[in-house]
Amino acid sequence: MIYTVTLNPAIDYVVNLETFHPGKVNRSQSDYKEAGGKGINVSRVLDRFGVSSTALGFVGGFTGKFITDYLSEKKIEHDFVSLKQDTRINVKLKRDTEETEVNGVSPTIKEEEYQAFLSKIEQLKQGDIVVLAGSLPSSLSTNVYKEIVAMLKQKVVMAILDTSGAPLIEAIKASPTFIKPNHHELAELFDTAVKNDQDVVRLAKRLHQEQKIDHVLISMAKAGAIYVGTGGVIKLSAPTGTAVHSVGAGDSAVAGFIYNWQRSENAEEAAKYAVAAGSATAFSKTLCTKDEVEALLPQVNVTHI
Repeated sequence: MIYTVTLNPAIDYVVNLETFHPGKVNRSQSDYKEAGGKGINVSRVLDRFGVSSTALGFVGGFTGKFITDYLSEKKIEHDFVSLKQDTRINVKLKRDTEETEVNGVSPTIKEEEYQAFLSKIEQLKQGDIVVLAGSLPSSLSTNVYKEIVAMLKQKVVMAILDTSGAPLIEAIKASPTFIKPNHHELAELFDTAVKNDQDVVRLAKRLHQEQKIDHVLISMAKAGAIYVGTGGVIKLSAPTGTAVHSVGAGDSAVAGFIYNWQRSENAEEAAKYAVAAGSATAFSKTLCTKDEVEALLPQVNVTHI
């Protein structure tokens, strides 16, 4: 079974504007709301691929109900811990190709609520796959992902990690199965400059060999991606297209890797599918579909390094 964990979900309120004047009344051309959060996005993409998953995390208040209703309507399973405080709302103002974000304040996660979440993790079984994705609420320690990854490893559960900053720095010490930092985040991990592919490979090898992370996929936007892990060292080209929607591209890449890995257990093929999925979402107005991914797949060329 696949589980996605979003500890800091949100309603994404997207507002499309023709013009934007700070300090004045602005009227939207259109707007929409959807359940947001990196783990939730992974569940949504997997659903589009025909794969079921269960979304875990924290939700609360009328905004939390919107998220559970949204997922239920799409027939995506969920088992969140309920909070008394409202789930946050993130406002995304879009004008042409520009996007301004105003992210809401996260609710406070109490110790008993966090323990209720951990009790759900304790019930997972060998062979399950868990995606830990996104930022952490400020009320949780930066070593939370590290703690969860360690629990999953003990249960022989595949731990997929997609986060950044201090939570990533701490969590890699517990050796997750898969991570997907971009080249900027890779540089931050080692507090050094990443100037070329050789630098990416050298640092990714350290994560694979020293931290014992099976699969390290470094995304590099238009430059494609580099994979280092049990499947070798490969450079993957990015498909060509016009980027219109950056939100969810990384989450789509994670979903793409999981989807293909479950079927092939071939890291090279899974990495190719991940790159195609990330690009398909970037080229679309919303999260990618399976057909869109497979239409781009032939454009992802692989070079063994």
